[in-house]
Amino acid sequence: MDYNYESEHTKFMREFLEKNPQVEEKRLAARSVWWDKKQNLEERKRFKEAAEPMKPYVYFGG
Repeated sequence: MDYNYESEHTKFMREFLEKNPQVEEKRLAARSVWWDKKQNLEERKRFKEAAEPMKPYVYFGG
């Protein structure tokens, strides 16, 4: 089995990012806006305690 296979998309992205390193910097900066944040444990605890249990899906009204 050939473990060195690389799809066209993966190859394109790798080459694109090698030629345009500023894109990777922007991607990391954008990620940090939404995802890379410190967790507030007290706030997470309050959200978990306030959560309502999910109701079962109703297939038919009536």
